[in-house]
Amino acid sequence: MQNKEVLFSIEHLKKYFNVGRDAILKAVDDVSFEIYKGETLGMVGESGCGKTTCGRTTIGLYDKTDGKVLFKGKDVHAMTGKEKFAFKKNVQMVFQDPYSSLNPRMTVADIIGEGIDIHKLAKNKKERQEMIYKYLELVGLNKEHANRFVHEFSGGQRQRIGIARALAVQPEFMVLDEPISALDVSIQAQIVNLLIDLQKKMGLTYLFVAHDLSMVKHISDRVAVLYLGTLVELTTSEELYKNPVHPYTKALLSAIPIPDPKIEAQNTKIRLQGEVPSPINTKAGCKFAGRCQYSKDICEKQMPQLKDIGNNHFVACHMCSGDIK
Repeated sequence: MQNKEVLFSIEHLKKYFNVGRDAILKAVDDVSFEIYKGETLGMVGESGCGKTTCGRTTIGLYDKTDGKVLFKGKDVHAMTGKEKFAFKKNVQMVFQDPYSSLNPRMTVADIIGEGIDIHKLAKNKKERQEMIYKYLELVGLNKEHANRFVHEFSGGQRQRIGIARALAVQPEFMVLDEPISALDVSIQAQIVNLLIDLQKKMGLTYLFVAHDLSMVKHISDRVAVLYLGTLVELTTSEELYKNPVHPYTKALLSAIPIPDPKIEAQNTKIRLQGEVPSPINTKAGCKFAGRCQYSKDICEKQMPQLKDIGNNHFVACHMCSGDIK
């Protein structure tokens, strides 16, 4: 991956929210990583760990608190005018809930055509219509669906419309914010396979935010594991699932159900102790220390930095120099 073109470079990114008098919620707290052109970076962690906030801050939907986000070497949060307008065309987002992210008063043709109109991608009405039909077909729908309203569609079809809307402006990069979590299990694999096919056809780059670890393994080239706003592990998908190092990652992976009942019965679940601490006014040190069976004094006092332990496998853990079994 090191020889690949870096599309996004995220450096010490922080996104804090003021949630009351002297109360600061650290949703994203000093996170650094890169996204390479043409890859899918999966971002996983339990609910409330900052995955969605990280994705939205990366593409400028949220203003950063500190740090830097570079898109092709240019600072996303310093962009203005034409440069910002061009950036908005290059990056798109597919939202988690296909029921609330589509305007119920607009036809499917108008939803998909809105971006085409804003960025003046069609020369005339005929070309606009042809583009709308093209993107409907790309996501597995047909032109008869164009003049319908979204309430006439199932959840899976609505998510396909959301994907078509994002594709219509011909982006390079897409944030997929838990795009399958609101869908029936029977439909989830169809949407993920569609996203994989579209990536191959159109040369897209994805940030795939999810908590379904088995689906993340299926779609991702690399995986970033977040815990309470901090990045605790980052490596290739294959390496992460074969050789998880951080205690939190190990606990997450042990929770994945195995289809074979005999093997599942022998699978040892790692049960974490204690509650997830509040992200408001967090203490110094490792945020996982209070739930970690390997925690030492240094863990309580000093935040571990993300370090390469070999084979492009990055871990933020004081104890990872020793073998944690």
